[in-house]
Amino acid sequence: MPRAKGGFKTRRRRKKTLQKASGYYGGKSKLYRVAAEAVDHALVHAYNDRKRKKREFRRLWIIRINAALRAIGMTYSQFIGGLKKANILLDRRALADLAFSNLTAFNEIANTVKNA
Repeated sequence: MPRAKGGFKTRRRRKKTLQKASGYYGGKSKLYRVAAEAVDHALVHAYNDRKRKKREFRRLWIIRINAALRAIGMTYSQFIGGLKKANILLDRRALADLAFSNLTAFNEIANTVKNA
């Protein structure tokens, strides 16, 4: 059987992996075998963190809403229940933005919910 040295296609594939690993420390950016492992590991983390990002933002929004509500003597769970009763269709992202940037508007919504 003839010896396969790995020509154009092999070189192209390895070059692509090493390009993805550029900026990594030491051998991880220079040696193909180590770089391939590092790139695979990094891609797994990138995929998982795209999912985790959504969870973390939701947590942040809830924390901001809760902090603004505690200042006016209300809990988060009471507020969310009241929103549903008052039929106010604002999501947590919008509410957190209001609580963070425009506290007076947020307090008006909270008072509406309190009355409902």
